[in-house]
Amino acid sequence: MNGKKVVDILLVEDDAGDVELTREGLAAGKMFVNLHTVDDGIKALRFLRREDPYPDAVRPDIILLDLNLPRMDGRETLKTIKADESLRSIPVVVLTTSEADTDILKCYDLGASCYISKPVGFDEFLKVVRSLEDFWFTVVKMPPKD
Repeated sequence: MNGKKVVDILLVEDDAGDVELTREGLAAGKMFVNLHTVDDGIKALRFLRREDPYPDAVRPDIILLDLNLPRMDGRETLKTIKADESLRSIPVVVLTTSEADTDILKCYDLGASCYISKPVGFDEFLKVVRSLEDFWFTVVKMPPKD
């Protein structure tokens, strides 16, 4: 891995295009990223709790969470993660298209670590993903994994 730091990220995103953009942005970064993806909140909770079909899932260093998801939306997923004593220390970055003040306030009230509105353009999206990596894995002191 060429001396790169290894990090695990859980991306909760139902848009295949955004998954690929995120993967591209992280692949060009300074770290080796194990990007784990699920497309709804129920699968995210199963992954985090190592429930079927994810018994061997790793605890992610960070969660990137979209708000507009099928079955269980990002708000309910965030609320459930932050209410679970074994999961609440994992930083959750809301990465969504919504710029609504009500969504921003609600997410911070529920315990989001930060809130980022997805940029529309390809280059801007990649820039945001790379800046997330720089900030969360270079500047911030992360909680230890279990």
